[in-house]
Amino acid sequence: GVRKAVVSTQSTGDNRRDYRELLFTLSKDSEIGNSLGGCILFEETLFQNASDGTPMVKLLQDQGIIPGIKVDKGLAPLYGTDDETVTQGLDGLADRCKKYKEAGAQFAKWRAVLKIGENRPSELAIQENAVTLARYASICQSQGLVPIVEPEILCDGTHTLIQCKKVTERVLSATYKACVDHNVYLEGSLLKPNMVTPGMQCTERATPEEIGAATVIALQRSVPPAVVGVTFLSGGQSEEDATRNLNAINQYQDPGRKPWKLSFSYGRALQASVLKAWQGKKENVPAAQVELKKRAFANHQAALGQYAGDVTGASGSDSLFVPNHQY
Repeated sequence: GVRKAVVSTQSTGDNRRDYRELLFTLSKDSEIGNSLGGCILFEETLFQNASDGTPMVKLLQDQGIIPGIKVDKGLAPLYGTDDETVTQGLDGLADRCKKYKEAGAQFAKWRAVLKIGENRPSELAIQENAVTLARYASICQSQGLVPIVEPEILCDGTHTLIQCKKVTERVLSATYKACVDHNVYLEGSLLKPNMVTPGMQCTERATPEEIGAATVIALQRSVPPAVVGVTFLSGGQSEEDATRNLNAINQYQDPGRKPWKLSFSYGRALQASVLKAWQGKKENVPAAQVELKKRAFANHQAALGQYAGDVTGASGSDSLFVPNHQY
């Protein structure tokens, strides 16, 4: 998708390794660990070595970054609904989590996907995904991994900001009801939600301040204070929009009841400029690492509500929207 569009390089094992080395080997004086606390890995990366034989996990740990692991097995159709899905991967999850923990992972991620549209999300899709997320979280905690709970509401569609806010409240409320029912230790978990935004095809756009207010209010109405932190996904926003909206969320002060750390867990919106600068060429690695440092620091500032909007990037304002995004 987006990655193929900005990098004219085949996705081979060696190229994937080279790109990960680029991300994980910034110089110590870059202090990248001050901006990025953790990194979600695919299973391939968790057990992969760099070209010099150093485990990728150790490269991250040397930067002060905590390794995590994506543990779900992707989406499956939820039959009897209008093109809705449920996430696979619960079978054998405890054994896999034990293996991941031994390999150095300290947290895990599981992505559920819901869609806004006519009669969507259905109550069935909301409940099935809520229970699956809760079961995943309890299994992870049984094996010593901190679960990131990710009920993503896709930005595809013409829905308004208000419609997204209402759906977000329904989905998060159901998710935490299920987590309580499954005895999930909320203080040992994180939430990775969408920001409340209009659909990508909606003609009524929203300012960062409107998005910040709607997002915080939705969280206040549905997320228990016991949850330690909220790490937003970028959901197809441009790098700059994702940073500005996170900044607005942290600047929102009326009424200002925000008991959670409000931070970021970006994929596309952290790497688009890096990939565009790199282009799969070894000689471009230093320039690409500069892009990573810049955008990571910009989001670090936004997580404090202190972003001044003064960071430019190779893909800073480019749309990163991918319809019905899957990975």
